[in-house]
Amino acid sequence: MARREQKVTVERHRLTLSNLDKVLYPETGTTKGEILDYCAKIAPHLIRHSRDRIATRKRWVDGVGTPDDPGDVFFEKNLPESAPSWIRTRAIRHSTGTKRYPLVNDLATLTYLTQMAALEIHVPQWTVSAGAKDPGTIDSESRYPDRMVFDLDPGPGRDLADCIDVAQLVRELLEGMGLDAYPVTSGSKGIHLYAPLDGSASSQEVSGVAHELARSLEADHRKLIVSAMKKTLRENKVLIDWSQNSASKTTVAPYSLRGRFTPTVAAPRSWDEFDDPATVEQVRFEEVLDRIDDVGDLLETLVEAVGGIASAPESEADPESHANSKSEETPEAERDRLEIYRSKRDPKRTSEPVPAKQGTSGDELSFVIQEHHARSLHWDFRLEHDGVLVSWALPKGPPTDPGKNHLAVQTEDHPLEYGSFEGTIPKGEYGAGDVEIWDSGTCDIEKWNEGREVIAVLYGRDDGGLGGVQRFALFNTGSHGPNKDPEKNWMIHLMEDEPKKAAPSAGRKRAALPADLSPMLASVGDIDSVRREAEDWAFEMKWDGIRALARVQPGDADRSSVELTSRNGRDMTNTYPELRELAECVDVDCILDGEIVALGRGSRPDFGGLQRRMGLSRDSDVEREQRRTPVYLMLFDVLHADGTSLLRAPYTQRRERLFDLVTESEHIQIPDTFEGSVDAAFESSRKLRLEGVMAKRTDSVYLPGKRTRTWAKLKHASTRDVIIVGWRTGEGERADSFASLLVAAHDDGLHYLGRVGTGFDGEALQSLRARLDRRSRKTPALTVPAAESRDAHWVRPDLVGEVRFSGLTEAGRLRHPVWRGLRSDIDAEDVRV
Repeated sequence: MARREQKVTVERHRLTLSNLDKVLYPETGTTKGEILDYCAKIAPHLIRHSRDRIATRKRWVDGVGTPDDPGDVFFEKNLPESAPSWIRTRAIRHSTGTKRYPLVNDLATLTYLTQMAALEIHVPQWTVSAGAKDPGTIDSESRYPDRMVFDLDPGPGRDLADCIDVAQLVRELLEGMGLDAYPVTSGSKGIHLYAPLDGSASSQEVSGVAHELARSLEADHRKLIVSAMKKTLRENKVLIDWSQNSASKTTVAPYSLRGRFTPTVAAPRSWDEFDDPATVEQVRFEEVLDRIDDVGDLLETLVEAVGGIASAPESEADPESHANSKSEETPEAERDRLEIYRSKRDPKRTSEPVPAKQGTSGDELSFVIQEHHARSLHWDFRLEHDGVLVSWALPKGPPTDPGKNHLAVQTEDHPLEYGSFEGTIPKGEYGAGDVEIWDSGTCDIEKWNEGREVIAVLYGRDDGGLGGVQRFALFNTGSHGPNKDPEKNWMIHLMEDEPKKAAPSAGRKRAALPADLSPMLASVGDIDSVRREAEDWAFEMKWDGIRALARVQPGDADRSSVELTSRNGRDMTNTYPELRELAECVDVDCILDGEIVALGRGSRPDFGGLQRRMGLSRDSDVEREQRRTPVYLMLFDVLHADGTSLLRAPYTQRRERLFDLVTESEHIQIPDTFEGSVDAAFESSRKLRLEGVMAKRTDSVYLPGKRTRTWAKLKHASTRDVIIVGWRTGEGERADSFASLLVAAHDDGLHYLGRVGTGFDGEALQSLRARLDRRSRKTPALTVPAAESRDAHWVRPDLVGEVRFSGLTEAGRLRHPVWRGLRSDIDAEDVRV
C-alpha cells in the first residue's frame, strides 16, 4: 500500500500522517483516518483521565484482523528513540530496568501514538509530578493513587449483564466506605469501576483494600464471583480483578479504543443505564461521540473528586504522617464530625435527620443496628461516641458465631437522631432504599482505641435481632484505608466470655418455655434481587395455609402437651386435634414454627378445604370436619429447644436442629429446602401448583413478630388481606346472601380497595352473610364512591379475608379480585395498604 503521507500541524507541532485510508478494523471497514478523527474529537476527555499518567500502548500495526485471521499485537512501554523530542516522558524504575514512558497530556502526543497504530492506551491509577519536564527516574513502587479501580471480567457462562449485577454489589461496598463509584463499559467484555481517592495511601495499601473487598464479595456470592486470577476458577463466574490497583499495573484509559474486531471504546456510563442489564451493550466510537454531545463526560466529576494530582507524601519515610495531617491541624474538639454526613444528604429530598450540629453524649450511651435494603442488603451498626453515632456497614450482619468474624466497613459518622430513623430513602439519593431498625438500646464502651479497636457491650431488646445482651469487638484489619479519615476496613467479632450452659439433665426440673413469642413474618419479595444474591438464600416451597407456632412438652399422657397459636396469638389447639401427635415426635420441650395446611387432589394445598376447619370450636363440628378434611403441620423452623433459645442462631443451624429434633409422623412433616437457583425453585413450585417460594437468608436470625426482608415471599399470583366494610344486595340465586363485598385496608384511616364478587361457593355465601348480619351498622366506616354505595349494607370493620388480584387501578382499587376466604388468624388493625 502506498504511504500517501500528509504533513499536519497539531498544537504547533509538525507531524507526518500516513496511510489514512488503511483499514484498521476489517469487520467494519474502519480506517486509520476515521480513528485519527475520533481521537481528535475525543482528546479533551481522554486526556482528562490520562493526564500525568505514564502510558503503556497496545499496537496493531497491520490492523486488528478478523476472527479467522487476528492481527498481530504487541505491548510497548518504552517510547522509541525516533519519537519527537517534544513528547513529555517519565522514566520509571522497574525490577527489570528503567523504562521511559510518554504522558498523554496533549492532542499532539495522542495523534502521534494513534499514527503509530497504538489503538489502546493503558494507564496506572497514580500520576507523576506535573513539574519539570524530566524530574528524574521514579520508583514505580512508591506511588500514591488518586483512584481505585475494579475490572469485572465475565468468565465462560457469564456475560455483561452478570458484570452489571456484580458492579452494583461493588458499588454498595464502596459507598459504604464513603466512596462514589463510576462505571465504564470496558469496550471488551466487562466493566471497569472507578472510585476517587485522596492520594494519602500507597498503591500497596489501596491494592490490599481492593483485594479484601473482592474476597469479601466472593465469600458472600460464591456462585457468581471469583477473586483469584487462575483461569481454571473462572467458569460461570465474574472475576473481580482487584490487582490493577498495583503500582505496576495499568488499565485501559477511559475513552480509549479497544483492539477488538469492531471499534469499541472504554465508555463511561451512568448507573441509570444499568437498570435493565439485559439491554446494555459495549459502545462503538461513533456512539461515544454522540453520547458526548448529549450528556458530556460522565467521568468529569471523578477528576473533580480526586482534586487534582495525587503524588507521594512529602515524607516518603512516614506516609502515615501525611494521612493524619488534617487531624493534627484540626483539634478533635473543634472538628465537625457530621460534615461528611450532611454533604451527602439533601434534607429537601430525604426524610433522614440532618441536624445543623452534632449532639452531646451523656452518661448513658446508645446503639442502633438498622437493616438497610439498598442495592444489596446490609446492616448498619452504629455506636454512640463523642456526640455522634460512629457507623459501620456489615454486609452479612452481626456475627452469631464467635468462631466466624464478619466484614465491617466503616462509614461516615451519623447524628444521634439517626438512632430512631426508619423509612425509605428516595431513589437517586445516597443510600437509597428502605431502612428498618433491627435492634436498638444502650451500650457500654469497654475500649475505644480510635481507628484501631472498639469493644462494646450492647443491651438489645428482647424481641430485637440481638436477642438481648451481646458483647462485640471491632478491630481494623491491618490494611490502611484509602482516605485520610480513620481506616475503613474492619472486622466484627462476637465475644463469648461465659461458658455455654449445660443441657438440662433428665433429673433437672423442667424449665418453662417462653410464652410471649410470635411468628417472624416475611416481606413480599423481588425475584431479581434474590437472583443477584442466590448463594445467600435458601428456598422453601410456600404452603397455602395458616401460620402456627407449636409449644410442645413431650412425656407420658399426663405430662405431654401441644399448644398451637396463630400469628395473632389465638389458641387453635382444639380446632386441629390431630396435630397433638406432635408431642410424640419430639423428646425435649421446644417451640416450633410451621404452616397448617389441608391437602386436596394430588396432595396439593387446598385453602378452600382449610376454610371449613378454621374457627370451629364445638367438638362435634371439629370431629365432623376432621373426618372430612384432615390437616397437616409443615414444620420449617425451631425457636427454642431443650432450655436453649435458638433465636440468634442462623437459619442453617436452626434447620439442622429441627431435623435432629423432630421425627415425622402421619400429620407432622418437615419439607426439605429446595436445592438449586431461585428460578429453578420458582419453576418447580409452579409445576407443583404451589403458591410460590419462600426465600430465606441463610444467615438470618429469627425476629419474633417482625416482618423482615431476610425472609421473602415470592408468589406466582398477587394476594392480599382485606377488611370487609360492607356488602351489596344480591339478586336471583344470591338474593339470600350478597352480590359482592366492599373491602378496605388501613392507611391514614380506612382506604377503600373496591368490590369482590367472585370466588364464593354456596356455603361461603351463606356463612358469610350470617357473620355480616351480626356486624351490621347504620353508617359506613369510610368514604365509598356513590355509585358503589347506593345499595350497600355497612358492617363493623373487623372481619378479615384474603383475595387474589391481578394488580391495582390508578385509583388504588383491586383489579379483578377473587375471594379466597376468611382469615381468622389475622387482626383487622394489621391489614395495611
